[in-house]
Amino acid sequence: MKNRASWQIVGILFLMSQCMSANAVAQESKISVLNPLGQPGPMPLIPMAPRLDTLDGKTVYLVDVGWGKPSGVMLLEQISEWFAKNMPKVKTVIKEKAGGYTEDDPALWTEVKQKGNAMIMAIGH
Repeated sequence: MKNRASWQIVGILFLMSQCMSANAVAQESKISVLNPLGQPGPMPLIPMAPRLDTLDGKTVYLVDVGWGKPSGVMLLEQISEWFAKNMPKVKTVIKEKAGGYTEDDPALWTEVKQKGNAMIMAIGH
């Protein structure tokens, strides 16, 4: 028991000495660190699209970005079935976006703007 108590005292003294030396070093020197990411410019705020009064008679595009195939398309098929059952006046169109999920697909966005009234985008898992 005495041996154990002695080791505890030694441990406490060691920790105290480390804390005092760390404080002394911290007070003696300071360093500057630069962020390698830099300072990004201000982000422009883009408002959300206005909400539609109703979806009746409208076309909703269901777009899969192609990540985690095929679960994104499977989810969109279920959403399309839900619309058919619960909102039969809504037309749904399932599309897969070209390229990876971070790549642009101008042809698809043009089609959605011309033929669609709303869009739901899915990223599958």
